[in-house]
Amino acid sequence: MTNATEINRTFSIAPMLDWTDRHYRYFARLMSTQALLYTEMVTTGAILHGKGDYLAYNQEEHPLALQLGGSNPSDLALCAKQAAERGYDEINLNVGCPSDRVQNGRFGACLMAEPQLVAECVDAMKQVVDIPVTVKTRIGIDEQDSYQFLTDFIDTVQAAGCREFTIHARKAWLQGLSPKENREIPPLDYERAYQLKRDYPHLNLSVNGGIKTLAEAKKHLSHLDGVMVGREAYQNPYLLAEVDQQLYYMDIPVISRDAVIEKLLPYIEKHLQQGGRLNHITRHIIGLYQGLPGSRAWRRHLSENAHKAGAGVEVVTAARQLISK
Repeated sequence: MTNATEINRTFSIAPMLDWTDRHYRYFARLMSTQALLYTEMVTTGAILHGKGDYLAYNQEEHPLALQLGGSNPSDLALCAKQAAERGYDEINLNVGCPSDRVQNGRFGACLMAEPQLVAECVDAMKQVVDIPVTVKTRIGIDEQDSYQFLTDFIDTVQAAGCREFTIHARKAWLQGLSPKENREIPPLDYERAYQLKRDYPHLNLSVNGGIKTLAEAKKHLSHLDGVMVGREAYQNPYLLAEVDQQLYYMDIPVISRDAVIEKLLPYIEKHLQQGGRLNHITRHIIGLYQGLPGSRAWRRHLSENAHKAGAGVEVVTAARQLISK
């Protein structure tokens, strides 16, 4: 099938396990109407055999991509088909996560060593959906970190019809480093991502890893099609408030932090009415007032009170009073 959806990939928020759940994504969407949002990585096993709905999201989150973890082409195809039917805008295959648990399941970064299998996975998904099937990968693994190794991988996977890649500009050490260390210790090599774009001008290529400001994002966008921001977009979420203006050149006012909270309160109330807990949402908004006087008091008030039984929106409004105006 052909890709029916054209997604603007200028700026996206990285899939981050335990962080980019649907509550965080709703919160992020209040600040940027344009950013492409990604789910946490969801394994094919969870979707096909797990108890619970692993594909649930809020309609407001679009454009939204599902990141899948897996290496069985038929399982991936089943999950991709379900996701497309549920209205997701993109399916992304994880070829970047280095954790032991992921390797034992034969998916994530270790798949870089099996480009033909990745190609088969992409092909199987493309056969059953008409939304983009994309790949997020590293620049190498272990001692296999030559530019030739990376281009061999890209060549094989693009032959299966993949036209969009996100390149995490670090290699992954599959042995000896924790997932956290793999996000920090291997050196960043943005130039390798830039070189890929020069060599594959027909592909849509985004870069991920270590990007902390929109000024840095603009620099990368002079070489590549898109930037993907991870931890900074989570820990300092107000970064997102100027994405539409700075990177998409939209002539709209920048939303204030307080206005973000005002828009979030009805969502929180609905979540509580459905039996959810306050800290399911407030854990994601801790960094909203980062750098402002009173931000520490804001964080402390939420951290100490949001988990309590019966905690409601009054905890958030009280915390907001602690910010110096």
